[in-house]
Amino acid sequence: MLRPVVYLGCRLLTWSPRGPSRAVVYLACRLLTWSLRGPSRAQLGFLQTFQHPLIGAKNLPTQLARVLSADSSQVTLAGVAPVFSVMKIASNGHVSYYERNKSELCQELGLQPRDLRFQHLFSIISRNNCVLMRMEHLKAILSSDHLLLLDFRAGPGIEAWLRGELIPQLLGQGQLATYSLPFEFWALEAILQHKIGELQRTLSDLEPSVLHTLEGVLNPQLLSLDRSQLHALLQTSRSLSELETDVRVFRESLLNILDEEELISDLCLTRSGGKPAVTHAEEMELLLDSYLRQADEAANSIRGLKELIDDSESVVFLNLDSHRNVMMRLSLQLAMGTFSLTLFGLVGVAFGMNLQSNLEEDPRSFWFVTGLMFMGSGLMWRHLLSFLGRHLVPSAHPPVFDCISRCYSRMMPTSRPPSANSV
Repeated sequence: MLRPVVYLGCRLLTWSPRGPSRAVVYLACRLLTWSLRGPSRAQLGFLQTFQHPLIGAKNLPTQLARVLSADSSQVTLAGVAPVFSVMKIASNGHVSYYERNKSELCQELGLQPRDLRFQHLFSIISRNNCVLMRMEHLKAILSSDHLLLLDFRAGPGIEAWLRGELIPQLLGQGQLATYSLPFEFWALEAILQHKIGELQRTLSDLEPSVLHTLEGVLNPQLLSLDRSQLHALLQTSRSLSELETDVRVFRESLLNILDEEELISDLCLTRSGGKPAVTHAEEMELLLDSYLRQADEAANSIRGLKELIDDSESVVFLNLDSHRNVMMRLSLQLAMGTFSLTLFGLVGVAFGMNLQSNLEEDPRSFWFVTGLMFMGSGLMWRHLLSFLGRHLVPSAHPPVFDCISRCYSRMMPTSRPPSANSV
């Protein structure tokens, strides 16, 4: 609606070949300021500038461009307001879908715009008889008679869960089915159960791959490590660290509520005589505590897997140190052999000098000197090896294999040691 009016006003300004008259400019300005929202500040300033006797229409193009740019910026800012796709589930199971602007949703629920930012990845807060929850991709607003899910199509698998599992749980088919509790209990339980279920499923998917990779890495029968297994172990370790972060943040969000009795009472939206019932607060505490224990169990399992991975890293480093020591020992033995050959090779060097001796005429002297050189070098090398063996005696059971055996037994607790008769 704004562009045709602006175009008509500009055509009126360029209509007369001698320049626009005061009446034409006034009509054009009236058209430019005509809109549903009324004239802006820039448009009012443009009118005042034209009515000034010293300025007149001299700065008309500059003022007109300023008016148009101000209006376009206002239209742009008004067009980027966030819009939420809302799924509303009433306490009787009725489901409706609609879209709401952020400001309209705040006015409808009596909330502040900062309450709908959902800055934290996991959060449970109470505002104006509403519970604002965010569980990663899931954003929900709980009240005593309905549940609002914002941008429910954003997360993977959320829409299928909403249609298949959420509504039956909201109708009283969850863990609290034996109690007559308000609607917000069912909604809170369904969302927490969905999130802890996601974390446990991710852990159950990662645990077999981690154990299988560690079994290949820590196998004491293998003398060398497979790089592909180490790369797979690195990838699973990163996924496990991300899962540990999610579980820790989820656990801290529940623990912060359980530490404050007022926060637990604020989550009980259904009032009895102006105050939440004591039994409701106790049931809310038991509900949050049950999911806190499940988060603790998941955190302990993740911690155990990370300890196995840390032990495997220690084993890998010990294995590398063992191979490096073997290479250094071999290099030292070769250096001793080279030293022995060089030392007794001086006998041949002595015969290579231009000095006269009677041994050159004897045909047996060559074999005698050559045998003496090799025999002396061998005896010297043998003596040096015995000296090395006395000072660098390897233990009967190298510690690297003992560490591998311990880690392997921790990873496979159900495996039985071989009996004495089978050896």
